[in-house]
Amino acid sequence: MTEAPPLAVYIHWPYCARICPYCDFNVVRDRGRLAQQQALVAAIEADLAFQASLLGPRRLSSIFFGGGTPSLMQPEWVARLIETARRLWPTEGPVEISLEANPTDAETGRFQGFAAAGVARLYLGVQAFDDAALKFLGRNHSAAEAERGLEAALAAFPRVSLDLIYALPEQTPQAWARELGRAAASGAEHISPYQLTIEAGTAFDRKVGRGLFTPPDPDLGAALYETTQAVLEAAGFEAYEVSNHAKGETARSAHNLAYWRGWDYVGAGPGGHGRLTLAGGRVATEAEAKIEAYIAAAGRGLQGAERLSAADIAYERVLMGLRTVEGVAAAEIAGLGMARLPDLLAQGLIRLVGDRVVATPAGRAVLDRIVAELAA
Repeated sequence: MTEAPPLAVYIHWPYCARICPYCDFNVVRDRGRLAQQQALVAAIEADLAFQASLLGPRRLSSIFFGGGTPSLMQPEWVARLIETARRLWPTEGPVEISLEANPTDAETGRFQGFAAAGVARLYLGVQAFDDAALKFLGRNHSAAEAERGLEAALAAFPRVSLDLIYALPEQTPQAWARELGRAAASGAEHISPYQLTIEAGTAFDRKVGRGLFTPPDPDLGAALYETTQAVLEAAGFEAYEVSNHAKGETARSAHNLAYWRGWDYVGAGPGGHGRLTLAGGRVATEAEAKIEAYIAAAGRGLQGAERLSAADIAYERVLMGLRTVEGVAAAEIAGLGMARLPDLLAQGLIRLVGDRVVATPAGRAVLDRIVAELAA
C-alpha cells in the first residue's frame, strides 16, 4: 500500500493594520477586535480537528501562517495553533513552521515571541527598500523600518525570506537590479520577487481605470523579469520556482513545495483553501470567507467542498508543477491529452527529463501560454 504524501497546513489570519491597494486577498482592517480574534483562534482549532477526523494519521510536513497579517497575532495564539496541529498529526522529524510578517516596529517586537512559539521561518513583506516605492504601494512601513525589521528577523529566526514587488510605474531594470542587489546582500537565504499585478476590484484597479497610473508594458515587464533571474543567479540564488529563489535546496520553502508537488494541504481560517484526498477522491475545499460565518461553521463540516475530476487534477498539476525546476511527471498530466507537447518541445519551451515535463528558462517566462496550450 502506497503511503500518503506528507500533509501541509495553511492557517489564514485575515486581519491587517492597513489594506494594501494591490491586495485582493480575504482581509479586513484590524480595529481592536480582540473578542472576535480570540473566538477565531478557537474556531480554527475546531476546523483543524474536524479535518483531521476526515484525514486520519498523516505525516505533517509544514504549518504556514498567512494572511492578512499573522504577525499581528499574539504569539501565544500562534503557539496554541502549532500545538493543536502537532497533536492532531503527531510526526517524528522536522516540521517547517512559517509565518508572514511586515517590518513595522509593532510587529518586529513580537518576533522573539513567535520564535519561542515554534516559528522557524519568517516571510518578511519588505516589498521595497525605497520610501517612494513603499508610499506608492500603500505600505505602512518606511525603508528604515524595513532595514530594522530585517535585522530583527535575522536575529530571531534561522530562516528568513524577503518578499519584494517589482514592475512599478517608471521602474527601470537598472533601479530594480540595485534593489535586488540590496536584498541579495541582506543575509536572507530566500527571496520572492513578485511582479505587480493589477487585480480586479482592488484600489490599484480603480486607479488604473481612472488613468492615475499606467503599469509597465509587457516588454518592460519581461526585461525586469530577466533582470531578476540574472541578478539573483549571480548572487547564488537558484530560481527553483518562477517567483522564488533560494540559496541551496535546504533554503527552499517546504510548504510551498507541497502546493507545487500536488500534495494534500489543509486550509483553515476564513477563506482558507485546501486540497484533500479522501475516500471519495481528491476534494477542493474553501472555507467561509466572512469571519463571523467561519466562526459559526468551524468544526461542523467542510464548507465549499468540491470533488475534483481527473481533468481538474491534471490541470492543477501542470499549472503548479511547471512553475518549478522539478516540473511534473508526464503520467500525472496525461489526461490533458497534450497534443501540443511536440510543438512546445520543438520551440524549446519545455523539455523532457526522464519521465518528467519541465519548463525551460524561456518557457518559464511564458508559462500561462504553455499551460493553456497543454490544457487545450
